Amino acid sequence: MEVINENAALLSNYEVLHLLTDLQAGENGQKKPNKYLQNLATISYETTKYLEKTPCKDQSPEIIEKFMNSLLRYNLTKAEKLQLLNHRPTAAVEIQLLIEESEERLTEEQIEELLQLVAECLIPESTENDEEDEDEEMTEDT
Repeated sequence: MEVINENAALLSNYEVLHLLTDLQAGENGQKKPNKYLQNLATISYETTKYLEKTPCKDQSPEIIEKFMNSLLRYNLTKAEKLQLLNHRPTAAVEIQLLIEESEERLTEEQIEELLQLVAECLIPESTENDEEDEDEEMTEDT
């Protein structure tokens, strides 16, 4: 997935990660920050390192497209879809925080459907297993 114009629209965490990675590598015609732009280089590096530890590293253009297409029937704004993509809610209360006036706009069934879509499309099995392993380790430690 290529970002054509960084200023034209909102970007997902996945797109930011790949834009910064390309920038750091000097790919896609992007210029690497020079020594005079040290602050930019530091921000780019730190942001990349942070995003590489988030689930967006496991996304692909195909996953994002499938998820966005599955959201079409919910009449959500672009910003709300992006929030769902980036935050991957796992509880109804999180949906309420991400979608404006969700109580009026969505039924309980639709909220459950959204949570199921997030789980099916965006949460990789390895992440779920890692969380279960961490829970088991914490239980063993106590």
